Amino acid sequence: MKYCALLLLCLSFVAGRAGWPGLRNGSGLRNGPGPRGEDHPTLPIGSAAPDFRLPATDGKEYSLSSFKDARVLVVVFTCNHCPTAQAYEDRLIRLTSDYRSKGVAVVAIMPNDPSSIRLDELGYTDMGDSFEEMKRRAVEKHYNFPYLYDGKTEEVTKKYGPIATPHVFIFDKDRKLRYSGRVDDVEKPGRTPTTLDTRNAIDALLAGKEPPVKTTKVFGCSIKWAEKSDWIEKAKQEWASEPVKLDTITADGIKELVRNHSDKLRLINVWATWCGPCVAEFPDLVDINRMYRRRDFEFISISADEPAKRAKALQFLQRSQASNTNYIFNIDDKYKLIEAIDPKWQGALPYTLVVEPGGKIVYAKEGPVDAAVLKKTIVDDPVIGRYY
Repeated sequence: MKYCALLLLCLSFVAGRAGWPGLRNGSGLRNGPGPRGEDHPTLPIGSAAPDFRLPATDGKEYSLSSFKDARVLVVVFTCNHCPTAQAYEDRLIRLTSDYRSKGVAVVAIMPNDPSSIRLDELGYTDMGDSFEEMKRRAVEKHYNFPYLYDGKTEEVTKKYGPIATPHVFIFDKDRKLRYSGRVDDVEKPGRTPTTLDTRNAIDALLAGKEPPVKTTKVFGCSIKWAEKSDWIEKAKQEWASEPVKLDTITADGIKELVRNHSDKLRLINVWATWCGPCVAEFPDLVDINRMYRRRDFEFISISADEPAKRAKALQFLQRSQASNTNYIFNIDDKYKLIEAIDPKWQGALPYTLVVEPGGKIVYAKEGPVDAAVLKKTIVDDPVIGRYY
């Protein structure tokens, strides 16, 4: 028993470091202790639908009465950042389209406090869970259902008690809860589910019958409660303690970096301490590294400062907490640096590349990057991807 307990402890620690959805932070396989369990219990079957009044991405406010004419109301707690939530987006859109003419209303509620999400919990997305990012996601994916924001207070989320994202609550015409659980039994898009729990429950209620299954377990990312602020502070302390190094590199060494013989998607940024736009955008690149570095991804920076200014460049990297791989070009010949990085580059700083394994350049930007575009490029690349 002692060894089993030790093994479970080790697995929990490793899962937390690696971001496994089923174990990290109580994300969906159980209604565990603390903020995600007893503090915010899941609404029992038979309960009346808790009322709400929340802003939506379409500029309107919605309450329970907004859906008073629906024969069946489907409330889905979901979000932007979770890979499982993203895996179900298209299915929720199809569900809404398939059942709208039958008197079924679908509404999505984003339950997370955006400030309680660590950067390294965003490894499968290009967007966090802020209201502005929700608006962008709703437009990008052409949501055909209202997408409501509860991240400011999480008061509605506490009343419903979702376990993970996505979590479906289905109410009958009297707004009594008749089903609580998953959408279906297959997470990854492209695979065919064998049990369509949400559709089965809706079909049964429309036919005046009991849902064949009333509750299921829910797999996905844990709800990010405001109580997680200490988790964020711990992350900042960890990042601040990571060592920062600056090594020299030759033109041939740079050419090898661009050829990318690794199995990782490689972000390369050329910068200099005297370059204002370089310095201004660098924190975004550090954040991007923290988001994706647990995936098949690496960030490499190359300083174009003179070799004699190596100490100054290192000080900048240390202040930036840039614990990624950093180089400084070994000679003061900017044209050889340009040719080594990319002959198509005209020479203006900063210069940023995203290179797939094998050397295919999938993104090249002279001048400051748009962080949102860069993150989307990274997460949509098949080397990374949005799903488990």
